[in-house]
Amino acid sequence: MANSRSKYAALCIALAGITSSSAFTSVHQKSSIRTALSMSEETLKRQCTLDGKKIRGPITPLGNFVLVRTKDTLDATDGGILLPDQSKERATEGEVVAAGPGKLHPHTGVRITNPVTAGDSVLFGKFDGHDMTYNDEGVAMIRDDDILLHYKGVRMTMENVNPCRDYILVGPLEKQKTETSSGIVVAESVMKDYLPCEGKVAKVGVGRMTSTGEFSESPVKVGDRVKFKDYAGNEVKIEGENYSLVRMVDCLCALAAE
Repeated sequence: MANSRSKYAALCIALAGITSSSAFTSVHQKSSIRTALSMSEETLKRQCTLDGKKIRGPITPLGNFVLVRTKDTLDATDGGILLPDQSKERATEGEVVAAGPGKLHPHTGVRITNPVTAGDSVLFGKFDGHDMTYNDEGVAMIRDDDILLHYKGVRMTMENVNPCRDYILVGPLEKQKTETSSGIVVAESVMKDYLPCEGKVAKVGVGRMTSTGEFSESPVKVGDRVKFKDYAGNEVKIEGENYSLVRMVDCLCALAAE
């Protein structure tokens, strides 16, 4: 009888040990998960900084704002001398880090979605956007209206560039004449900053988005020769050729392709 009682007691002790071990393992696993989550949150907070100050998490653009990581490009002077970053103009080409959902039309409430998503490369105006330092990288917060063209890939080519919305790509632009009709020769240094306001349409955007969320049809098509307002074009170099990005409303007239 005593022997049976001792066996029963030993069995109870063994079961209690197993239960205690399982409970300890479960508590330990939950504690490990909480510790890992806490560590990941702390790491995230340490990694996210804005203009040298820590912020609680990644930036989320609102409305039609787009966060762009500016690209470093190598430029050269006419004499072939490479310019350091400090000597170059403000970068206007970059990669989309995050994009807002788009703005609401003030009269219809229709969502006008952003034309770009994270990972796209964009070209925007020289004086557009707000420069910031995000996670020790140079970035700019721009609006979707500031985007001139967008593309997929590392560099711009005529195959991958897409004029944004109501922009059209005109070119390659012809070199300006350095002699007037009366025979007076003008120095090339005077004409080098003058942008031609006439050329052939190379690519056309999808059009301007209306209040109903639909795109208006472009008034010109690829191959048309157009004349646009003076100083309305935005110069861009693609594959060594000069082009101009112009809004459709700035085109004065168009001639059908020959």
